[in-house]
Amino acid sequence: MRNGQETRNRIIEQSAVLFNEKGYSGSSINDIMDATGLKKGGIYRHFKNKDELALEAFNYAVDVLRKSYRQAVSGKNSAEEKLIAVLSVYRNVVEAPPLQGGCPVLNTAVDTDDTHPLLNQRVREVMSEWLSLLSSILREGIQSKEFRADLDVEEAAIFLTSAFEGSIMMGKLYKDNEYVEKYAAQLKRYINYCVKQ
Repeated sequence: MRNGQETRNRIIEQSAVLFNEKGYSGSSINDIMDATGLKKGGIYRHFKNKDELALEAFNYAVDVLRKSYRQAVSGKNSAEEKLIAVLSVYRNVVEAPPLQGGCPVLNTAVDTDDTHPLLNQRVREVMSEWLSLLSSILREGIQSKEFRADLDVEEAAIFLTSAFEGSIMMGKLYKDNEYVEKYAAQLKRYINYCVKQ
């Protein structure tokens, strides 16, 4: 049983990277077999179908992100430090993203927009969780009087997320961390001019 669970976990981990790089739609069962080194029967022994595997792989990818965010804010005391930390986890998107292939939320949202409603619903849930995380940091900053009392938390969280994901996309597209670095510089300016007291 232990070996079976290890195999299942390995399939999920390797498929998470595969789906993040090639997309759910762009990954065939042969690609999954190549990535895992297993035959079709070895994969379907653990998963009913590709859809089930895709959901499990996405959940694994999200767990990798959550760990990155927790690690980023660890030891940070101010809301500003926490905000900059979580919005900087992709600072080295080209060579060392939290998960190979870029941001799984961004990649899966685009990949499943019109093709996989169940997986797309899961992406929306995760995006809502992310917006909630940013909102809680912004509210913490308002409470501690670091941030303006009249800050529209929802608007700020949406704007910060849109710019964050855009910088990741551009960094991946051009294979150049400069886009994320420029975002980071603008992030600090935005916080200073629009968020802080």
